[in-house]
Amino acid sequence: MIQQETGALPLWFFQNLLHDKEIQHFVSSRTGGLSRWPYDSLNLGFHVGDNPETVHKNRQRLAVSVGIPLDNFTFARQVHGGNVKIITEDLRGSGAFQESTAISDADAMITNIPQICLMVLQADCVPFLFFDTKRKVIGVAHAGWRGTLRMIAQNTIKVFMEKFCCSPDDILVGVGPSIGPCCYEIGPETTAEIRKVFGYENTYLRNENTLGKRHFNLWEANKRQLIHMGIPEKNIEIARICTQCNHTLFFSYRHHNTGTGRFGAGIMLKN
Repeated sequence: MIQQETGALPLWFFQNLLHDKEIQHFVSSRTGGLSRWPYDSLNLGFHVGDNPETVHKNRQRLAVSVGIPLDNFTFARQVHGGNVKIITEDLRGSGAFQESTAISDADAMITNIPQICLMVLQADCVPFLFFDTKRKVIGVAHAGWRGTLRMIAQNTIKVFMEKFCCSPDDILVGVGPSIGPCCYEIGPETTAEIRKVFGYENTYLRNENTLGKRHFNLWEANKRQLIHMGIPEKNIEIARICTQCNHTLFFSYRHHNTGTGRFGAGIMLKN
């Protein structure tokens, strides 16, 4: 990923998506907004306890910086699940101005309609951006450990293939800033859940300590899902930016160990 100043905000971009003129994408940071501690400062989440008027102003500031009307931003109520929602014209702008209108029960969204900016919000979970360069289809997804075990990345590619006739060879994927294997410590119960899905000898768990805690590699677990679905490794760009290590740049729930804000990742097809 590379960081660039866009308008008044510092934004991050995937190099494998940046130069395609048919899409626009971005990943926001936590800086450049108006929210006060512990949501300081560019919090984009209505659901975390921040002042809704301030969140709206932050979202408007982002919209102006990227040159996309806020009415085109489309959000889901993310539930750490495996559901993928296809976004139609009538759903454009869902959740943009208030949480109650967000797409319900979805951790991934896909569309082939121009001028719909699909958004995911996170503060340690993994954001994904997808683009089929041939079929002109875009998608976003969000995965913590639960979403990873519920195969949200794999489910998203399935919908690309089954509903839009996409070929995995044509799909580019950006895996954004999220908590890294350096910091993502989990307890024995979560470890057991991971082993149920990925097997006892999986390579995603490491560094067991005397309390039975391990570190979980979300990046690798999700990358393997994508490769399993046929996405070429060369099509996958992983930011490898740990949000807990870089909590001054990105929101990190683990670092604050309390309420905090959410940064966003978005992608839109141009006309």
